[in-house]
Amino acid sequence: MKISANTVLVAGGTSGIGRGLAIRLHEAGNHVIVAGRRRELLDELVAAHPGMDAETFDITDGASVRRLFETVTAKHPDLNVLVAMAGVMGAEKVLHPDSLEVAEHTVATNLLGPIRLIHAFAPFLKTRPEAAILTVTSGLAYVPLPTSPTYSATKAAVHSYTESLREQLRDTSVQVIEIVPPLTRTTLMAGNTDNDRAMPLDDFLSEVMTLLASEPDAQQILVERVKRQRFAVANGVYDKVLAMQSGRTA
Repeated sequence: MKISANTVLVAGGTSGIGRGLAIRLHEAGNHVIVAGRRRELLDELVAAHPGMDAETFDITDGASVRRLFETVTAKHPDLNVLVAMAGVMGAEKVLHPDSLEVAEHTVATNLLGPIRLIHAFAPFLKTRPEAAILTVTSGLAYVPLPTSPTYSATKAAVHSYTESLREQLRDTSVQVIEIVPPLTRTTLMAGNTDNDRAMPLDDFLSEVMTLLASEPDAQQILVERVKRQRFAVANGVYDKVLAMQSGRTA
């Protein structure tokens, strides 16, 4: 993926990693369109970064995703990059009756959301030169966090989906890239912003942008901090990492 001179749609870009990526891509010389549910946050982002555009949509609503596609491609026919990300994360206790509602909402947002976006935009992107689809998974796709089982499962599913998508689009102009964050200081889950074990968001974004620039043909963007999770099975430390993430001794 080229690092500048793209027209990029960042879906789920009003907070956290999505917002940070939108800003960094804008600063790198791309025309960025940010999409999300909260109009007030979109307006603040656009006001602070002249040249950005914004659209409202609900990633859990198929009709809303389709309207987003029609609006964005009509306004920006040169669109060539989609960042298809979504992330809600809640603690679940499987034996608690409220956990099913949390799980269903997580699947609808984190898994079905990116799939809806990709189904809507991939046929259009296939017609564009130097196109790319970026998904955002997690180190938890490779070793789960037992207190958030459905979040971890959705990220593992998005990883698998991304692998298949890349194969299906192999003979097209569309590059498929998976960004794999470690635990990062965002508001995704309570306590993350003050967690000393979490990677500072700015550090994560800087490393991602450096990797995108230096590895234009990369299939995965892996910052150093996530490699222990990503390669836990290959390196024989899966049980140890899982025990650590469970808060117990292996």
